[in-house]
Parts: sequence; C-alpha cells; structure tokens
Amino acid sequence: MKTDGVYVDTVGVYIPDRWVSVEQAVEEGLYDEYSVQYGTGLTAAHIADDLPALDMAVFAARQAFARSARDVEDLDFHAHCTAVQHGPEGFYPPGYVLRELGASGVPSTDVRQHSNGLLAGIETAVGQLTGAAGAETALVTAAENFTSPLIDRWTGFGTGFTASDGGAAVLLSGEGGFAALRAVNSGTLPELEQWHRGEESLLPFRGEQRKASGTMDLLTYFNQHVMPLDKCMEMIRDFELDLVHRSLVDAGLNASDLRWVVAANSDSRMIDQMKMQPLGLPMSRSTWDFGKQYGHMGACDMAVSLNHLLLGGLLSPGDHILMTTSASGWVSTSAVLTVLAVPDWARESPAS
Repeated sequence: MKTDGVYVDTVGVYIPDRWVSVEQAVEEGLYDEYSVQYGTGLTAAHIADDLPALDMAVFAARQAFARSARDVEDLDFHAHCTAVQHGPEGFYPPGYVLRELGASGVPSTDVRQHSNGLLAGIETAVGQLTGAAGAETALVTAAENFTSPLIDRWTGFGTGFTASDGGAAVLLSGEGGFAALRAVNSGTLPELEQWHRGEESLLPFRGEQRKASGTMDLLTYFNQHVMPLDKCMEMIRDFELDLVHRSLVDAGLNASDLRWVVAANSDSRMIDQMKMQPLGLPMSRSTWDFGKQYGHMGACDMAVSLNHLLLGGLLSPGDHILMTTSASGWVSTSAVLTVLAVPDWARESPAS
C-alpha cells in the first residue's frame, strides 16, 4: 500500500533503569553459558519489575507529545499494541492510556499482534489519516512487562529472543513530521497459526495452567508433529520478503537505497539470514549492533530503534528506512520511511 500524506511527527520511549546483562543472568542461574555462546547474541534485558506495561506506554506517549507542537487535545485516533495481557481479562488497555493522557472521546482500537503490533497499529492509523475519518493526528502506543509467571524472559522463547521491558509511542500526522511514511504492507500466513498454539485448547481456562504464546513447548510440538522447523523458516522468509518487496516497490525504491533496516531485536543470525541476506545488504545497515543492548521489547523495538537512530545522530535527511516485523499468527508488516529532517528535539537530547 503506497501512502501519501502520512508523517511521523515524533516518537517517545520509556526504558526501565534496571539493566541486567546476560553475564549477570548466568550468575543468577537465569541463563546458561550455552545460550550465551550459541544463542541470541542479545547482551542484556531492561526489567521493569512491578511497573505496569500500560504506565510505560503512558510515559512514552507523554514524551511523544512533549516533543511535538501538537497537544493531547489534537488527538483524533489511538491504537494500543499488546503481546501479553495488560490487565484483568476483558479489560480494555487503550482506555487506560487515553484516561491517563486526558484524551476523552477519542476513538481507539486494541491491536493484539504481539511483536508486529506497532507496525500493524500504524497501518490501522493510516486509514484514519487518509480515509473518511479525516483524522489529522494519530497515536500508536506499545509496551511490555514480561515479568509474568507464564513467561521466562531469558529462555522461555528459545535461543532467538531474550524478553525486555519498555514502552513506546509513535505520533503520526497528516500535516507533516520529521519522516514521511512511504508505504506499508501486511499479510497473514495462517498455515503457521498452530505454531504458537501447539495442542492447547481454544478454551483457555480448561485443563492445566495456560501457557504464553510462543513458549518453547508449543513451538516444539508444532515442529515435531505438524511441520519441521526448516520448512517453517523457509515459508516465513519467502512470505516476509514478498511484503518487503511490495513496500519497496510502492515507495519507488530498491533495497540498495535503504540506509537502515529496523528489525526486531532478536538472534543476529536470524536477522542476517531472514532479512539482510535476501535483500543483499550487510548487517552494518541493520539496527542489530545497538538493538542487542536493549533486548526484544515486543512491539516497542521499532520505535526504540528509531529513537536511538535519531538521538545518536545516525539519520540524515533523505535516508530511507525499512521497518519489518512479524509475530504469531503468522502475521508480518513492512513499512518504509524517508527522513525529511532531523527534529530539534533529537539534536538537543543526549544520546540514548
């Protein structure tokens, strides 16, 4: 989908102060030497302890508005993205964010697409900004606190991820911003839906304690009984590469035009083999080198990396950025941004 007249006005992030290195996790018996040597390559996790994910989303949203000339009163639409449950069953997370921001009456939606949520929320907001709704300002928030009895943040998702906590916000505008959204495309690969469900019941409160989607026992069941891992990865690579190519074509770009590829903070080999090599690009054009220091923050990774690029002086006008994520379902989204200007708040802020 080619997008015209949609801009990134600001981004906001909240990253917990507590930072635990993988070496410390090994010392505490949370991680093991094998995972350090052969696993993700991620070097740490930020941990929020008892700070709710939604409060981190609110903090990030407030920063986004503080960096903008627009006020909360200007907000026309809000999408919030979740992976793990953000409150009691049946609770509506976007309502909490909007109440804390003081944005009453704003239409909202809850995007349950896990690590793909931020880009999926942006795609949803595009319809509000360019369609019949006539919205001029849209906010997309995401946050995760993986401190849960259902999740082992260090080993629960296998050797591809270590789960990190944080919050993020992207403020979109139809009037202008520091970057233009050039294209966004999404898709679903339902053949892999069971990969993150295993043989679990669709009635979640029956039987033993429910498991978090994506934990290793669910993935292993699917790979042993339904489809082998190598076949899964081949399907995902081809599926996601098609979405990336569609976004590049819609933006009128080639892969060689990209300055940065922003992918989820995961195993470096996965990023290289699934994202960079198919595009013919070196890992030096990915955000992996600093993303490994943050850990995988679910849907927040996109905004956290974009914020890091801005504050670190790593972006210039004319730079093209590919953002590509995926999640259980199997869902995936690819978006292309072009930097129009480095905003004042990025030049004035200390490096992240």
